Amino acid sequence: MKLTDISRMDFLKKSGLGLMGMVATQGLSGPAAVIDPTNAIILKEANKSSYTLKNVLLETGFAYQDEEVIRTKTDLFCVTISDGKISHVAANKPNDLNAIDAKGLLMLPAFKDMHIHLDKTFYGGEWQAVRKRTGGVKGMIALEQQILPEMLATSTQRAEKLIELLQSQGTSFARSHVNIEPTSKLQSLINLQKALENKASGFGAELVAFPQHGVFYTDSVSYMKEAAQMDIDFIGGVDPYSLDGAIEKTMDFTVQLALDNGKGIDIHLHESGESGLKTVEYLIQKVNENPILKNKTYLSHCFVLANLEPTKQEAIAEQLSAAGIGIVSTIPFGKLMMPIPTLYKHNVTVLTGNDSIIDHWNTFGSGSVLQKANVMAQLYGYSTEFLLSRSLKLATANLLPLDDNGAQQWPKAGDTANMVLIDASCSAEAVSRISPVKSLIHHGNVLY
Repeated sequence: MKLTDISRMDFLKKSGLGLMGMVATQGLSGPAAVIDPTNAIILKEANKSSYTLKNVLLETGFAYQDEEVIRTKTDLFCVTISDGKISHVAANKPNDLNAIDAKGLLMLPAFKDMHIHLDKTFYGGEWQAVRKRTGGVKGMIALEQQILPEMLATSTQRAEKLIELLQSQGTSFARSHVNIEPTSKLQSLINLQKALENKASGFGAELVAFPQHGVFYTDSVSYMKEAAQMDIDFIGGVDPYSLDGAIEKTMDFTVQLALDNGKGIDIHLHESGESGLKTVEYLIQKVNENPILKNKTYLSHCFVLANLEPTKQEAIAEQLSAAGIGIVSTIPFGKLMMPIPTLYKHNVTVLTGNDSIIDHWNTFGSGSVLQKANVMAQLYGYSTEFLLSRSLKLATANLLPLDDNGAQQWPKAGDTANMVLIDASCSAEAVSRISPVKSLIHHGNVLY
C-alpha cells in the first residue's frame, strides 16, 4: 500500500501517531477535532504546526561495569514539536489527554541515504533482473544509451515510488546522483526535481550532477556546465582514467566547475588499482590547493582503499581527514572489505546509501540504511553495546542521541523535527536487530 493511499479509516484504526499523520499529510493548517479510539479521547485543534508526543523513549546515558558499557539507559519523555522544530523536551506526562501517545517507542534521528540514484530506477514497475554484462563500464554505458529514453518517460513517477520505499524504512533525506550526459541531457534532472517537489513535505534531498557516461568519453561538458548553474549541490564524476583516459584533465574540469559554481564534489571511483590511488591522491592535492572545498568533497565507493596495504591505508586516511574529504561507501563485502575502522580512527567522514534499489546495475537494495549499519557492524565485529550504538551513525549521517561519553546530545530544543519512532529498547538493539520503524516525522510532518 502506498503511503499516500492510506485511508482515514486505516489511520483511525491505528495509533494516535497514525491519526496525527492524517492531519499532517493532508496539510491541514486550521483547527481540527479528531477522535483517537485507542485512547478514547478527542485531540482538539490538532494540526501539524504544534503537537506533543508523550511516552517517547529517549536514550539518557550509558551504564558501566568494570569501565565497559554494558547497557544504554533510557527514560520516557514528552517531546513538543512546533513549526517543524523540536520546541521542548520535558518529563513524561502519561496522563496528558492532549498529547499523542508514542507508546514507548524509541525516538532516533531520521535516517539519511547519502548515495542513491533516484532518477533511474525500475522500482514501481515489473521485476527485471540485471542483464549479463559485457564490455565493463563502457558496455553498461552503451546499454544505458539504449534504455534511458524509455526510462525517462516514467522517471518522475518511479522516483516518487522509490522515495516512498525509503520513507517506509525511516529515511527522509537522500543525496541523489542524477545522470547528466548526451542521451538524457538535462531531462533526468528536471524529472527528478519534479518528483522531489511533489514529495517536499515529507522528504528532502541534495543532488549531484553525475556524468555517468564520462565527462569527455561522451562529451558531457556542455551539459555539466548547464546543470552546474541549476539547483544542484555537488559536481559528480566517475572513473576518470578508465572512462576519459586522463586523471588530471577530468579532475581539473570537475574541480574548476565546482569552484566556479560554489558546489561540492562527489565522485564515483570504482577503479581499484594504481589509477584509483592516483585519482585519490590527485583529489587530495586539488582540495588542499582550494581549501574552500574542504568538508564539501566526497569519494563514493573508492574501492581502491580496500586493496591497499594497512600502512598505506593509514597514510591515505590521515590525508583524507586533513583535506576534509569524506568517503561514501555502500559497505561492500566479499573481496572488497573497505577499511571503515581505519577511516573512523582518523576521523574521516563516512556515509552510506543504497546506491541502486533495482535498476540495470543492481537489484539488491532494500531501501534501509539501518541494514547498512547492521552489515557494517557484522563485518567489523562491532558487537558490544558501545560499538553497536556508535554504528547507528552510519544510518543517520553521523548524528547520535548520545556522544561517546554517554552525554545526551539529541534531541534538543531547536533541532529540526526529523525523527523515527522504532520498536527497539536502544540504538544498539536497533542496529543489531534492524528493528522495525513504526513512524517517520519530517520537519514536524508525521508521514505514518
